Amino acid sequence: MEIDTAFIFCTECIVASSVKTVDAIPDPADRRAALKAKSRQAILDAAAELMLRRHRADFSVDELAAAADVSRRTVFNHFASLADVATEVAGQMLVEVVDRMAAEAANATREVGTVLEDLVATAAGEHLVPTIVTLTGVFDGEGLRQATREAVLMQGAFALFTQRMSTVMTQRHPDSDALQVELLVAAFSGGILGLVDRWMEATGAVDTPDSRQVWDDLIASLAAVLREPAPRATPGA
Repeated sequence: MEIDTAFIFCTECIVASSVKTVDAIPDPADRRAALKAKSRQAILDAAAELMLRRHRADFSVDELAAAADVSRRTVFNHFASLADVATEVAGQMLVEVVDRMAAEAANATREVGTVLEDLVATAAGEHLVPTIVTLTGVFDGEGLRQATREAVLMQGAFALFTQRMSTVMTQRHPDSDALQVELLVAAFSGGILGLVDRWMEATGAVDTPDSRQVWDDLIASLAAVLREPAPRATPGA
């Protein structure tokens, strides 16, 4: 006798289809950690917006809490002071600038110049002057302790700049000696750090077409005293 297979059912499939899928219950500790991280980032985002709008970190705890839609207590649960908030925001700003500069340096559509030409292009006033002005406003008048914070932030940012740019430039200039490229990037980065105070004294730390030109002139002077890396040595040559 033939059996009509259209009416044969897999009992395992029936059982499986009848079992409701139970979603994993999130760990309460994970939920608390996620909410805490969300509140912290909301505070930093609100502080960044206030700082960019006012060009200073002159907001109160109440203003920051209102902008972040959190309580005063929540602000102090994450940060010991408003200065700590401003310092972390400034650090994030510098990292973002370095990321943009690295992306610009790695831009495949831009014509490849020498290593020095590429470094000069990525350190142009249009990229760096707005950030320097913002940081000057954030830390201006805050005393020695905050000036020290600014120095540490700048040093950290330019260390990151050196690391990222060394990688990008080595990839962009494969025919140049890798060690000399890294040394050139490090010297260029240190030179930029040394030019900030000179630029501030010359311009009053304002962002204008003229002040950007002053910065570009300083960068050109820096490039003039540095030397282009030698070609990569050929094995066996």
